Amino acid sequence: MTISRPDGQRSPTLEEVAEWAGVSRSTVSRVINGVSTVDPDLRELVQRAIDATGYVPNLAARSLVTRRTDSVALVVSEPDDRTEQSEPFLNRIFTDPFLGRITAGALEVLRPEGIHLVIMPAESPAHHHVLRYLRQGHVDGVLLISSSDEDPLPQQLCDLGIPAVLSARPGKPLPMSYVDVEQQVGAKLAAEHLLAIGRHHLATISGPLDMPSSQDRLAGFRAALAVHGHAYVPSAAGNFTRASGEQAARELFAAHPEIDGLFVANDLMAEGALQALRDLGRRVPDEVAVVGFDNSIAALQCRPQLTTIHQPLEEMAAEMARLLLSRIGKADPKPRSVIFHPRLIKRESA
Repeated sequence: MTISRPDGQRSPTLEEVAEWAGVSRSTVSRVINGVSTVDPDLRELVQRAIDATGYVPNLAARSLVTRRTDSVALVVSEPDDRTEQSEPFLNRIFTDPFLGRITAGALEVLRPEGIHLVIMPAESPAHHHVLRYLRQGHVDGVLLISSSDEDPLPQQLCDLGIPAVLSARPGKPLPMSYVDVEQQVGAKLAAEHLLAIGRHHLATISGPLDMPSSQDRLAGFRAALAVHGHAYVPSAAGNFTRASGEQAARELFAAHPEIDGLFVANDLMAEGALQALRDLGRRVPDEVAVVGFDNSIAALQCRPQLTTIHQPLEEMAAEMARLLLSRIGKADPKPRSVIFHPRLIKRESA
């Protein structure tokens, strides 16, 4: 049976779906509300009836029953001092390959569950707009990319009891699940590779030093070199953009022209550093070997292509989504950490 109506006539009802499927109205309701105890054959029959009738569930009514919105927010948080830089916050986050990879990984888990992903930039001082949206119950939980030790948003989410998972180790102890990569191990891999190819005057471009990941990469690089007798490692800080990598490289090579090996804390900054080296007439890798971090699309766009540390962002984001789904609806779930392993990807720059 197929139910058809002239344009403008009312939408099909729950009762008509039940009639098409030959089941009770309550069975259709249980299928629509995702009740797990429904027989799989009945579930398939009801789904065919929904497709045939063109029935569209009333999501508002459904949410009153299930207390779920079937939506998750991906919140990208930024501290005040970085929102004032020349490159606008929205330009940075939507042109950085990092966000695209995180989004793709999360959707691999959320989409099959019928859960929508809402991307929410949270540049300070506009956090209150995000908090208002979250307090109003528009989403079931939050995947949070927070980039500063001083960011109040992770603690605020904990205080509000909103299920959330962080994309990296928090700067301060919090009862919140997070996913991360072994940052110091990745930096150590970069240091050992530069030493192995015969580089002796090493330096690094770090990320913003209020970020735990930046701190860990800098500490890991320095610690690995200290074991090999390098007591001092010149460094300059960027903010994970191409422009900041280029500027930091110019500063480093003006002060230390003898540098022959450079570790850059992300691929975008490494791309900028390579541009600076070209302008300075320094050949890569003959005179200066360069290693990045992320293994993003930027590493392949570099000329020469970038040797880099791979962190599996898609897999990490998928794990974030799984952790969040396991927390939603639980009264007191135990926070968990999941740590991934980095690896060195050798290309032409080192």
